[in-house]
Amino acid sequence: MNGKNYLSWNKNQHIPEYCGSCWAQGTTSAIADRFNIMNDLKTATPIALSAQAIVNCKAGGSCNGGSPGGVYKYAYENGIPDSSCEQYVAHNLDDGHRTCQDIDLCRDCTWPPCGKDQTEEECLANCWATEYKHYYVSDYYTIRGADKMKAELYKYGPISCGVHVTDKFEEYAGGIYSESRLLNISNHEISVIGYGYDEETDTEYWIGRNSWGTYWGEYGFFRIQMHKDNLGIENDCTAGIPSYTKVSEEPTTYFPQF
Repeated sequence: MNGKNYLSWNKNQHIPEYCGSCWAQGTTSAIADRFNIMNDLKTATPIALSAQAIVNCKAGGSCNGGSPGGVYKYAYENGIPDSSCEQYVAHNLDDGHRTCQDIDLCRDCTWPPCGKDQTEEECLANCWATEYKHYYVSDYYTIRGADKMKAELYKYGPISCGVHVTDKFEEYAGGIYSESRLLNISNHEISVIGYGYDEETDTEYWIGRNSWGTYWGEYGFFRIQMHKDNLGIENDCTAGIPSYTKVSEEPTTYFPQF
């Protein structure tokens, strides 16, 4: 926007192994980008938020899927750590031994590094919980429809939206995507970062950011047709207002599960 890039970096939710954490990736990306917009990039580096901490504490789900609404609820009540707090490892905590603790939100470690044959408990023996900055949202809500999405993007910045991923969409390599379907049921969460217009084809489109790595699509991004044949991207979006302080009154909003 006006020569400035407010985006946190792109992610790959399936590295180092498959993890169905799209619900945590699209939401933390959108919230982080809004902090960068609010701060006008005054921080030393662009803000990025920890999807692994969200997975660790089951703030909406796990690597087996989840609800984006849980991320916004967690951000509202607890605040999300930045991405330097928890390395993304693409797997759940060992539920048979323990649940989320302070060390699973933000940690530091010392030598020696964890070996591949060590248990999680053995690895944590050389680590300790650390204090961290809490990134809250002061309000969160659902958005539906192209006009409301445009207004939200223009005023506040990126939003997270559900889409119905198909085999054809997984093979997307560039251009303005469209696919006609009789029924779209959200099974994947992405971040919508903007919109545009293609004069040659007279087509309005959304600009989306996925969490499948920069090798996918247009360096991790995609464009998809607006208004129709767009995998339901306009049906189920969520947004939150970034804040460094916690508020007390709880919004009442329903969110789907992915």
